[in-house]
Amino acid sequence: MAQVESTNLIAAAEQSDPGLFTTIVSFFQDGGAFMYPIMIVFIFGLAIAVERFIFLNLMKAKNQSAWKKLLPILNQGNFRQAMEVASSSKSAVGRILAYGLSKVGKGRRHDDLEMAMEEGLMEILPRLEKRTPYLATFANIATLLGLLGTILGLIKAFTAVANVDPAEKANILSASISIAMNTTAFGLMAAIPLLLAFTFLQTKTTEIVDSIEMASVKFVNLIRDARPSESAKTPASKPKA
Repeated sequence: MAQVESTNLIAAAEQSDPGLFTTIVSFFQDGGAFMYPIMIVFIFGLAIAVERFIFLNLMKAKNQSAWKKLLPILNQGNFRQAMEVASSSKSAVGRILAYGLSKVGKGRRHDDLEMAMEEGLMEILPRLEKRTPYLATFANIATLLGLLGTILGLIKAFTAVANVDPAEKANILSASISIAMNTTAFGLMAAIPLLLAFTFLQTKTTEIVDSIEMASVKFVNLIRDARPSESAKTPASKPKA
């Protein structure tokens, strides 16, 4: 009995109030054919935003974990073990430090060390920025599709009322214009979240790049501090007679 009464209450509520879903469906249907490509663009952009958000969060977590493992080893001056840990790491920090550590034991200058790490950063940067610029492009496309749909709807509306009784022309024209504006509204509704996602992901990418560069600078400073101590331990050669 309780289930039947709850079902009747839900049905009565749906009959008295069309609900948000019905309003959205009606809004979508009144917008015309251009609503569908805008929806497709929005879905593609949303999928890219979710994928990039997950990827960047995983990349940030891996970088932090790798740096916590490598920093104590580097402070101890155990570069061989640090090389093993960095080479086995799948993080961006691990790969870049592996580039630098590969030059440490070869007596290279600090400039060569920094160049090697910059080379590693240039390889990783495209992976961090991959597909993110598409969000701004999709936002622009959604806006332009909305405007195009509205313009074509207005042309159709003015053409339809050309041979209509002047007394009814205003009512028909206002109704047609309100329907034509649906595509512009929907285009903006799709573009605004995509632009916000683009800005958020760009900021997150910049933070990751800055953290990698900070780790690289700390690594180079550790190498500079370690080399003078190593050279001080080396006995000076006797001058020839």
